[in-house]
Amino acid sequence: MNLLLDTHALLWWLFDDARLTESCRAWIANPEHRILVSAASAWEISTKHRLGKLPDIGDVATQLPRYLRAARFTPLPISLEHALRAGALPGPHRDPFDRMIMAQALCEDARVVTIDPVFRDYGIPVVE
Repeated sequence: MNLLLDTHALLWWLFDDARLTESCRAWIANPEHRILVSAASAWEISTKHRLGKLPDIGDVATQLPRYLRAARFTPLPISLEHALRAGALPGPHRDPFDRMIMAQALCEDARVVTIDPVFRDYGIPVVE
C-alpha cells in the first residue's frame, strides 16, 4: 500500500512528535507500506522555514533528501499529471500544498497520513 505523508505528519515523524498517533506510527513503520513524500512538502517546508514559521526544524529545510533516505521514504516528484489534477480539483480550498498532495494521492492510489479534515472533504482516503 502507498502512504503519502502530509507535511505535518512528515515533520512529526522526523522529530518523534507525540502529536503523531500510535496508529499513524504503526502504518508508517509497516515494511509492507511504501511511504511517499511529495515534492510539495519539500516546497512547503522550505517556504515556511524561510518565512520563520518553522524556526525549530534545524537542517531539515536544507537536508530533507538525506532525512528521507535515512527513513527509507520515497520522494514523489510533481508530474504533469499531478499538476493538472491539482489544478482541476473542485472546491474553494486554496492551499496549493494540500491541493498537490490530494492530487498526488489520487494519481498514485495512496492514502494520506494527515489530521487535516479537508482531505476527507475531497474524498481522499486518510490514515489518522
